[in-house]
Amino acid sequence: MSEDVSGTWVYRSLLNDPDPSTVFNDLAFGLGQLNLALEGDILTGTLGGSGWSLALTGAVKSGDPTHLRFQGRGEIGGETWVYDYLCYSVPDWSHGIEQRDALVGSVIRTEPHSNGQAEAGFSASFYAVRA
Repeated sequence: MSEDVSGTWVYRSLLNDPDPSTVFNDLAFGLGQLNLALEGDILTGTLGGSGWSLALTGAVKSGDPTHLRFQGRGEIGGETWVYDYLCYSVPDWSHGIEQRDALVGSVIRTEPHSNGQAEAGFSASFYAVRA
């Protein structure tokens, strides 16, 4: 994967449910479009879907693998949403077929929302593939 993570990605997050009998569709936590822009090691962008959008700010650290750490903030339905993200770029397989650049990581709800029904500290796993 190129060090440049700029561009459009399809974002999907999944609940961290260890029960193998959970139906895969019941693991869905989030789905959206991730738009990233990189200037030096400063990362900006947006993450959003139907009826919601978070403004992203953070940084990229080159390495093997490259890792990204950013925060998303937005006003959704009169509430402030704040989430933090940590992810890594997935290196290409040397003989991979139909590969796409991918980011894999974890997301945590930094501030509670939904009148206390969505508590801070809740975490999920996510992946994003370049659109």
